Amino acid sequence: MTRIALVGAGRIGTHHARTIAREVEGLDLVLLADPLAPRLDDLAAELGVPAITRDSSGTVSADVDAVVITSPAARHVELIEACAAAGRHVFTEKPLALTVADAERAASAAGEAGIILQIGFNRRFVEAWASAARAVRAGSVGSVQRIGSLTRDPGPFTADPARIAPATIFNETLIHDFDTLNWLNAGSEPVEVYALAEALIRPDAEDSGFRDSAVVTIRYDNGALATAEASFCAMYGYDLRGEVLGSRGMVQMGEPTSSGARLFTAAGKSVATAGTDTSRYHAAYRDELRVFARAIAGEDVDYPGAADGVRAQRIAAAAIRSAAENRPVTIEEVSR
Repeated sequence: MTRIALVGAGRIGTHHARTIAREVEGLDLVLLADPLAPRLDDLAAELGVPAITRDSSGTVSADVDAVVITSPAARHVELIEACAAAGRHVFTEKPLALTVADAERAASAAGEAGIILQIGFNRRFVEAWASAARAVRAGSVGSVQRIGSLTRDPGPFTADPARIAPATIFNETLIHDFDTLNWLNAGSEPVEVYALAEALIRPDAEDSGFRDSAVVTIRYDNGALATAEASFCAMYGYDLRGEVLGSRGMVQMGEPTSSGARLFTAAGKSVATAGTDTSRYHAAYRDELRVFARAIAGEDVDYPGAADGVRAQRIAAAAIRSAAENRPVTIEEVSR
């Protein structure tokens, strides 16, 4: 049994902790760490976790085999480096880091230590996306020409823009889409990025650099063109969709509805669309952690690793620069 510590007991961290404790064989959650979470004791009691700590760095020296990192993104690289130095395997929530240089540092540390470093790009584990990727790899759509991916968070948007870093929409939201596009166009590399970003939901926060809506186009070296779109507020619910168009056909993934039922009345047709990331895609969160357990156990399994995190971060960096300078930016520019 692999002894696991989890760092960061916020919304996603709590979901991961419950999932590990209840649904992932091979992982034994023995330590929860968070300097601020107000109900850390309650979560540990609920899940039967024997120890907690307010010192996140203490998880590295604890008697554990691996660490799940769900702390704020700014701390990812330092925690990954510490885990690597201690020989602890790592599952980290996205992004790998907030800059290309830091992403490369984290990847290098993991590589030199020989540890598993898995990134929480859970869209790869959603059944529709996994099926689509298999279809693309099998040649069912032919040569890839166009790829699309979108992420729309459920509204209403109630967060304080002052507490959100200006590049968050690229670094922490669209980073999922960037990885998805790379994964669906396997064997090709992104070469150029053009991005537009605006404060359409909270225009009053625009002058501070806050952006809540963005569209990014990416050109790949095989000629394929990709589009990624994100919004912090879709009033109808959490919305993930994707599409790959090729020379022989097309595959589509996702839909905004959260139920297959369609209601028809005198008022017209209606369908449920409410939902969140963890309610609609819980199975993907569970399955990525099951793969982490299998990888630690020595199984030959496919998972998004350090190199995938770096590739996605390069697109994010190019998009950030492109939006700021209103021009296309090459991947080479942000890789120097």
